[in-house]
Amino acid sequence: MKDSLKVACIQITSGESVQRNLDVAWGIVRKACDAGADLIALPEATNVMASNKNILKSNTEPEENNQALFAFQSMAQETGAWILVGSLLIDLPKNDKMANRSFLINNNGAICARYDKIHMFDVELGGAENHLESDFYNPGNKLVLATTPWGKLGMTICYDLRFPYLYRALGHAGARMLSIPSAFTRVSGRAHWHVLQRARAIETGSYVIAPAQCGNHPGNRQTYGHSLIVNPWGEVVADGGEDIGFIIADVDLTKVDEARNKIPAIRHDRDFELINY
Repeated sequence: MKDSLKVACIQITSGESVQRNLDVAWGIVRKACDAGADLIALPEATNVMASNKNILKSNTEPEENNQALFAFQSMAQETGAWILVGSLLIDLPKNDKMANRSFLINNNGAICARYDKIHMFDVELGGAENHLESDFYNPGNKLVLATTPWGKLGMTICYDLRFPYLYRALGHAGARMLSIPSAFTRVSGRAHWHVLQRARAIETGSYVIAPAQCGNHPGNRQTYGHSLIVNPWGEVVADGGEDIGFIIADVDLTKVDEARNKIPAIRHDRDFELINY
C-alpha cells in the first residue's frame, strides 16, 4: 500500500448541457493530469444540473449505457489517473426518480466502486434555495468503502457531510481518505462548508477530498465552490476559491496514523445509556 499521492479536485459550473459539462471537465482533468495528479476528483452532479425535474430526467441515462460515465472511463484510461466522478445523475428506468451516484474509476478505466447518496437535501433556505431532493432522487442505503493503491477511501456525497456517524463508521472500517463531492449552496457554504469539512477530518483523523461546484446554475441556483483538501489534523492544504479550475496537493498518508496516535479518539468510543430526566 502506497503512502503518498497527488490529489486534484476539479471545480466546475455544471448546467443543462451534458456535452458542454463534459467538455469543460475534460479540459480541466487534462490540466490536473499534466500537473501530476494520481487521483482526480470531480464534484456532485458533474453531468448535469437543472432545477426542473423533467429537464434533468431528459438529460440522464441509465448506468449501463451512460455516455457521461463512459467518457470518464475513457479519461481514466487515457490519463492513467484514478478518477472519482463525484456524482452523475443516473436515470432509473420504470421509476420517476433518479439516483445521485458516485463512481470510483481506476487507471484502466474500470469501475471499482459506486455509491448512491444516502441523505436527501430537503431544506428551506429561502427563495430559489428551497430544495426537495427526495422528490428527484431515490436515496441510497449502503455506505461504501473503496480499495485503492493508497488504502481505503470512504465515499459520501454533499449533504451526507452533516451526518458525522457516517464518517465515524468509515473511519472505524479503515478509511484513510474521505470523499465529499458537493454542490453546496452559496448560502450554507459561507456559513458551514469549511468548518464541517475540517470537523470530519479531525474527528476521524482522515484526509478529506471535497471537489465542489461553483458559480451560477439554471433556476437561479448558486453554489459555493471552495473545493478543499484537508489533512487529518484539520488543516486546509488546498482551497479552490470561487472560480472554475482545479486544486492539487501532495497527500502524505503517514499523517493519518500520526494524527490518530496523537489523539486516538477514533478508538475511544464507549457505550452509554441515555437518561432523560
